Amino acid sequence: MLDDLKANNRRWAERKISADPGFFKRLEGQQAPEYLWIGCSDSRVPANEIVDLDPGELFVHRNVANLAPPQDANYLSVLQYSVDVLKVKHILVVGHYGCGGVAAAVDGERRGLIDHWLHPIREVHHDHQHELEQIADDRARWDRLVELNVIRQVRNVASDVFVQDAWARGQELNVHGWVYSIADGLVRDLEVTVSSIEEAARLDRFRNIPAVRGG
Repeated sequence: MLDDLKANNRRWAERKISADPGFFKRLEGQQAPEYLWIGCSDSRVPANEIVDLDPGELFVHRNVANLAPPQDANYLSVLQYSVDVLKVKHILVVGHYGCGGVAAAVDGERRGLIDHWLHPIREVHHDHQHELEQIADDRARWDRLVELNVIRQVRNVASDVFVQDAWARGQELNVHGWVYSIADGLVRDLEVTVSSIEEAARLDRFRNIPAVRGG
């Protein structure tokens, strides 16, 4: 079983060594990424491939619907390590159009434990219900909720004590919100970047960010 995956691995390693004989030796010695990617677990959204970065260049945290919940120890551990130890310069919160997790949060069906995980999206939906109800097309409304969820998670990251402390000590750190389109392979910048305590204090300005809609 899985012999094809093992064979793929060997071919991939051989290609890497052929192109750069010292590649794995450098990786073994240190990882020094400048980016933390907080993305969705969806198999169609591979972080490194989307931005064409090699292993070692992107620190990655993925979960269903790319959430950054302040009560989740897994996410917080990744965030603290990336900020305090790796000293990443950019945190990318990346959702994707057509996200099944976002849809599942508000479709009214019961699925068990995942319903608890997706509760923050229901809160986003509630907070923006008036705007969303004005969108007649179901797919466009779904994609707008994807964008709003990314914006909320950017606010969560920028409000976190690890990020706030990094800014307080003068560390360069930027929090960005992107949405990836599976339909064309492109990312859309929602232009909600936060780079300082002062900008984070004005996060309410993100409530009225217009739709990008590229899915």
